[in-house]
Amino acid sequence: MEPIADSEIKRVLVINAHPDDSDFGASGTIAQWVAQGIEVSYVLCTNGDQGGEESGFTKEEMPAVRQREQRAACAALGISDVTFLNYVDGHLEPTIGLRKDIVRQIRRVKPDRMICQSPERNWDRIGASHPDHLAAGEATIQAVYPDARNPFAFTDLLEKERLQPWKVKEVWMQGHAHPDHFVDITDTFHFKLAALREHASQTSHMENLEEMLREWGQRNAGLGELPEGRIAEAFKIVNTN
Repeated sequence: MEPIADSEIKRVLVINAHPDDSDFGASGTIAQWVAQGIEVSYVLCTNGDQGGEESGFTKEEMPAVRQREQRAACAALGISDVTFLNYVDGHLEPTIGLRKDIVRQIRRVKPDRMICQSPERNWDRIGASHPDHLAAGEATIQAVYPDARNPFAFTDLLEKERLQPWKVKEVWMQGHAHPDHFVDITDTFHFKLAALREHASQTSHMENLEEMLREWGQRNAGLGELPEGRIAEAFKIVNTN
């Protein structure tokens, strides 16, 4: 499916399970949108406190560390609107409560486009299908349709918080087993690398980080039939208008 033209997009909301998820999956694309003047907001469902066992930080220290790193990564991309929902890492489920929290953010930001993780397991890339990723993706899709647009869903958001219903036009899924849209990020790859280096608790031990990212991106470019040597990010486009 062809996505809506970027010229018709004013705001994008990125929702992922953990700090660094969106930066690994989509930050080269996001950097292009920011450069075009599109407003981008991040929402992280957890603080990623079960990640970074090689960092030297304790599990108790990790939430503050990862929040700080995500804000720095967003700053490297030109993004200042970052929200943490503070769910427990490794325990995320697509509950009614999580759906409501995501609906709140959708109605607050009023995005035309959203990025989320695939709720479908990718058997070829098991790392893309962390249980928290699947839960965040499922809750986000449920929040987009039917909840965020429905004035009868979570009525207190409208009556008490004055958050009006909002219809998202499209969702881009990252980590999907069968992507159908490939974005050439060769010219913004340096932004992706800069953002991921800010996630030092997760990446500082990776001596081959840049090489790994290039290999991933070139593999995506090949799937998208882009010229040899280009770097790409891959998405599944879902029309939700």
